[in-house]
Amino acid sequence: MISQFALSIVVGIFVGAIAGYLGSLMLTKRMALVGDALGHVALPGVGLALLLGINISLMAFLFLAVGILLIWALEIKTSLPTEALVGVVFVTSLAIGFLIIPGADLEAALIGDISQVSLAMAITSIVLCIFTFAVINKIYSGLILSSISPDLAEIEGVKAKKYNFIYLILIAVVVALGIRVTGSLLVGALVILPAATARNLSRNLKQYAYGSIFFGVISSVLGILLFKMTDLPAGPLIILSAGFFFLISLLFKK
Repeated sequence: MISQFALSIVVGIFVGAIAGYLGSLMLTKRMALVGDALGHVALPGVGLALLLGINISLMAFLFLAVGILLIWALEIKTSLPTEALVGVVFVTSLAIGFLIIPGADLEAALIGDISQVSLAMAITSIVLCIFTFAVINKIYSGLILSSISPDLAEIEGVKAKKYNFIYLILIAVVVALGIRVTGSLLVGALVILPAATARNLSRNLKQYAYGSIFFGVISSVLGILLFKMTDLPAGPLIILSAGFFFLISLLFKK
């Protein structure tokens, strides 16, 4: 039978990899703080899942999807910038989350608890990570091109609105998966820090993308190993590991 620690490592590897890969796209599109904000938008879903005893990632994704659609609808109806709308939905979700999350489960909701990952959750996470990687890989160059030159992207046949919608849904998937590993409070850092580290060290786009995956994986594995050794929460240890690699990367910045 697979040990709980082995399941934690496997989930950490896959979620860290896909979080880093998506982060490289978010950093390029200057949306670094969106992952952090959406982590808080998912908090009511986490609380509801804990109350009902159902899958946290599933409920987090459902609330994230609703939050993204709400932001999109408000953007159409108002003249407010997207950042302001994200802020409105973010703080409202945070308040609701704090009201409905049971006090005993609040810490796990905020900073994660990877030690409670089951075999079924691990398999689901792996499948979703592989699927998400395949989709990101397919739209990656188109999204990068549309960020750099919208006119050139249109000439090349890139359907920017369609790609951006898919991209937002993928952010929701990755954030929902990451909540199990680092919690809603820290999931944004899991997405951004590995990508920021890779950007400091990479010479081209390929190195940047796959370097983000590497640092996402190594940060997750190191954090979980430290959790095993110290019995401190894995979520903060993963983020501290990612932060350590980022600081080291500054010494070798290209």
